[in-house]
Amino acid sequence: MKVDYIIVGLGLAGLAFVEELISANKSFIVFEDDSQTSSLVAGGVYNPVILKRFSPVWNAKEQLAIALPFYEKLEKKFDQTFDQKFTIKKAFKSIQDQNNWFSAFDKPTVAPFLDAELDNQAYQGVLGNHLFGNVKEGGRIDTLKLVEIYRKYLQENNWIRFEKFNHKDIFFENTSVKYDTIEAAKIIFCEGFGLKKNPYFNDLPLEEVKGEIITIVAPELEIDFLLKSTLFVLPLGKHHYKVGATFNHKDKTSIPSKEGKEELIEKLKKVITVPYSIVEQSAGIRPAVKDRRPLVGNHAKYKQLSVLNGLGTRGVMIAPTVAKNLFHHIEFGQELDNEIDIKRFDKK
Repeated sequence: MKVDYIIVGLGLAGLAFVEELISANKSFIVFEDDSQTSSLVAGGVYNPVILKRFSPVWNAKEQLAIALPFYEKLEKKFDQTFDQKFTIKKAFKSIQDQNNWFSAFDKPTVAPFLDAELDNQAYQGVLGNHLFGNVKEGGRIDTLKLVEIYRKYLQENNWIRFEKFNHKDIFFENTSVKYDTIEAAKIIFCEGFGLKKNPYFNDLPLEEVKGEIITIVAPELEIDFLLKSTLFVLPLGKHHYKVGATFNHKDKTSIPSKEGKEELIEKLKKVITVPYSIVEQSAGIRPAVKDRRPLVGNHAKYKQLSVLNGLGTRGVMIAPTVAKNLFHHIEFGQELDNEIDIKRFDKK
């Protein structure tokens, strides 16, 4: 069997790259073994502003200009809704918090996303003595629904194999690679945290950050916006809310923990006052990088191998942009953005 590309891993990164291949009529096969769950358990929120520091998300405007039409195209393709747009309300904890909000209007990359008028409304069950600030152009992609539907679509077309990819079984030809019974021009690794076990790219500085979220039912809570305080509270409908997330640099398992649940319960006490019950808890490992930029590029020695990884907490926003950049780099020689190119870690 001869294909243009082998894709290893079908989270948001792999999915976005496959869409590029389909648009360009390239042949491919995807390998997926369900070992990495960060795209599936993610909140799926896209937010152009880092509210902790009132600073812009890297290239937010440019990324949204590519990402939003990308998800809209997928909604039409599958006749489904994946994108839920909503206002993000930042609960101010102090007058200083409010002052920092207004200072952010001096930043031209942040100001367009912030509402100058503060929200002084009281919301039942929500703690907030210092008003709320509204962030525009936010929303949530239902990543679990999207990835599940996409996997079925690939399965129906015989474009995916649900099996473990064994790196040791790659054999290199002059301009191609052989794996099992497949000959391909390129292999793209979109393995998330699985990159740590990839002998060709495991020297890259990928960090594992475990994230846990809980889903609660709170009948007395009535909010149709994403509430951002010490954690986020995200409406799912029918009084169900996702609450998260934790950041754990020590635990490398994707198993929900008692500690994670307790941390979220403790933080939630400072955000809502109404009773609730926990109906689900999930965990995943975020593939993060110290400089908060993705890991994208070709292997220095084996040019047939490329990596698309390190999307961290912002895969929803970043994936379509970096997948497009890598595809155009491979096919047309377009330069990779210096900030994402793995060459930045070459030993000088």
